[in-house]
Amino acid sequence: MASAPHIVVIGGGSTGAGITRDLAMRGLDVTLLEQGNLTHGTTGRMHGLLHSGGRYAVSDQASAKECIEENRVLRDIASHCVEMTGGLFVKRPEDSEEYFQEKLEGCKDCDIPTEVLSAEEAREIEPHLAGDIEKAISVPDGAVDPFRLVVANAASAQEHGARIETHSTVTDLLVEDGEVVGVEVEHASGSGVRVHGTEGGTEELRADYVVNATGAWAGRIGELAGVDIEVRPSKGVMTIMNTRQVDTVINRCRPKGDADIVVPHETTCILGTTDEEVDDPEDYPEEGWEVDLMIETLSELIPMLEDARTIRSFWGVRPLYEPPDVGSDDPTDITRDYFLLDHDERDDLGGMTSIVGGKFTTYRMMGEEISDHVCAQFGIDAECRTAEEPLPGSEDFSVLRDYMDEFGLRSPIGRRSVERLGSRADDVLDVSGPNPTVCACEGVTRAEVQDAISQSGSDLNAVRIRTRASMGNCQGGFCCHRLANELHGEHDEPTARAAWDELLQERWKGQRHALWGEQLSQAMLNYALHATTQNRDHDPADGEHEVEFAAFDSGAPDAGPEGKAGTGRADSGIDGSDAVADGGHERGD
Repeated sequence: MASAPHIVVIGGGSTGAGITRDLAMRGLDVTLLEQGNLTHGTTGRMHGLLHSGGRYAVSDQASAKECIEENRVLRDIASHCVEMTGGLFVKRPEDSEEYFQEKLEGCKDCDIPTEVLSAEEAREIEPHLAGDIEKAISVPDGAVDPFRLVVANAASAQEHGARIETHSTVTDLLVEDGEVVGVEVEHASGSGVRVHGTEGGTEELRADYVVNATGAWAGRIGELAGVDIEVRPSKGVMTIMNTRQVDTVINRCRPKGDADIVVPHETTCILGTTDEEVDDPEDYPEEGWEVDLMIETLSELIPMLEDARTIRSFWGVRPLYEPPDVGSDDPTDITRDYFLLDHDERDDLGGMTSIVGGKFTTYRMMGEEISDHVCAQFGIDAECRTAEEPLPGSEDFSVLRDYMDEFGLRSPIGRRSVERLGSRADDVLDVSGPNPTVCACEGVTRAEVQDAISQSGSDLNAVRIRTRASMGNCQGGFCCHRLANELHGEHDEPTARAAWDELLQERWKGQRHALWGEQLSQAMLNYALHATTQNRDHDPADGEHEVEFAAFDSGAPDAGPEGKAGTGRADSGIDGSDAVADGGHERGD
């Protein structure tokens, strides 16, 4: 029997992980390559919405129909990753009645269940909605954890024989006689990959076929083989609040624009978003005014947002694609549909196909279509099973199970653990020794952390995406050192300290445009905990660098010298390597 063809999938986001799972389940030999951690790119920077399709029911009905179809699938196969919050499209007095009716008709055309609610009925569901809203449309929106979902896809792929190689950057495509025959890949030290007996290094990885699933980075991969892939990256800014002001996805019922959605996600709410075309998916400005826009505009729907604490903001880049024969000057007009680009047909370059566009909600559908395409290249007749077979963690899963007595966990920590682990809870939580809470904000116990370390090694950011540890209200202030401590025994001190520093910096970078009021004081507390008491800024105790604590208590925008908020130093991040955020943000009052 001939050996299965070797397929290299480039990109470890939702689409790449979904493709890898699908192909592996069909019996192909698959290697996934990701330049960072899983979810390193767009997937790890989305607002967590499981689309019902309602957002596209007027402007892009093809995408809306795909969304509601996949919404139903993901509820079944990824139940431990999905919270069916429901969604509301809320109409304010200044919003168009005509558009409200168009939304209703569009949802009907796309088979999206709806119900029209009066203002009173909407406020029964969400009491904190503004008092002057007129009515709302309910739709089956939900919230989904992208980190948990991608990791589950990767775990399933591994169970079916795939190799998942993170921190492995494709630096070139190997082309022979007009056909892609493999990739050149640089494995970082710490990737777990050994080249010529040494951890990390460059290798040439031969492949029978290559799938480019890099989203906003697809053009860069195309350039390596001399083909043009016109992805139009669109920047979206999102802001995370300290609590769940609402438990339902809240959409503004008007034509799509900036700052029109609130998504409850785990212990927080995520406000979104903007839509600004950028030239480079990694090089675009971080501007604090966008955070103000989110809060001020969405406070018209939920007034209490104006006084709520913002714990961080982040930026994602949508991988929008527009066929060459369609031209648009406005990225908001570009379809959210996805496209399969067969480079043999399109560019006379065999051995590679790219998948571009699409949305997180349709990742599985995208994976099925490109897996069908790859199998057709080799005459393989194997059916897709990803719409029926649950992901690891979602088999026979019920969040109503009570683990307090069985594992000695206090509620709600037991419930939170089971919601994350799903059907894996028995295996992970049934430990013989003590199982203390490591991250109090997110209710993450030692057993979960050790389980994540067994999967990801010393990379604490990989532990974070598997458990949500450090992603709560304190943004790692009270748990980063505890997470680093869990590396003790299996890893030496320099490794643990390096992992600690990397996690602190990742947590810090998202807070720099959310520093005002109470959050400024929280940032100072985190700095004091990690830099002052544990010397994570590696600052000699010579008395030359005084920390101006009082300035943080008042939330003053010019707390430190040279207008720097927070440390009294112009050059210090948590570990001394990054500049502290500008204190001149207009919400610094």
